[in-house]
Amino acid sequence: MSDRHHKLHELLLADLAELKLTQIAQTYREALDEAARKNTSLLETLALLIAAEVTARRQRALDRRIRQAKLPKLKTLAEYNFEFPKRISKQKVLRLFDCEFVEQRHCAILIGPTGTGKSHLLTALAYTACERGISVRFTRVIDMINTLTTAQINGTLDRALKQYVNPSLLLLDELGYLPIDKRGADLMFQVVAARYESGSIVITTNRPFRDWGKIFDVDNTLATAMIDRLMHHGEAIVIQGESYRTKDNDKEE
Repeated sequence: MSDRHHKLHELLLADLAELKLTQIAQTYREALDEAARKNTSLLETLALLIAAEVTARRQRALDRRIRQAKLPKLKTLAEYNFEFPKRISKQKVLRLFDCEFVEQRHCAILIGPTGTGKSHLLTALAYTACERGISVRFTRVIDMINTLTTAQINGTLDRALKQYVNPSLLLLDELGYLPIDKRGADLMFQVVAARYESGSIVITTNRPFRDWGKIFDVDNTLATAMIDRLMHHGEAIVIQGESYRTKDNDKEE
């Protein structure tokens, strides 16, 4: 390679780095060699390089959204067995997964006994939303409350609330599995109230609405106010059936 070509490559790499075109920087030499061998047009070569850059950027953005969502594991809707629950509205679930409700700032509650795949659906919904460019935060309810309680004690509540208020979609798993004291109930209500008509929430719970007052160590007033905000522009999806885990144990026996 001549000194002139060497300098051109150095200048090109510097410009690509400044523009953060990392994929093109990694592949342009190979693309130029391939174009020379196949006598490919400049336009076609440029289009291929830019398409590869766009694909790489989209993948990096997806990976970043998944990390920020803090998913416990990756699940997909295709892996969910709609034939197992005795009752589930597949139409409602599929409508949820088109993610239009996020743009409308609506909410949803998945209600059903333990082991019927609610957490699977919630995790799969998180992944689907990330794929569609939506900012997501996934957490168990008790983990969110513990985080906010610690922040309140330390005087950093406002900052801690942002991670649950700012994302376009907040996914709260396992409401009702553990009791929530008055402080925790108040903190959860702050999150729900802050997101009311400004950000979507989807919650999984094993308790029907009539039992929500028992989840929180307060009177029914707060539970009623929370349900009212969630369901004003929300939808309940009821799942009935046995536990997947119980079924698997029965098979092993």
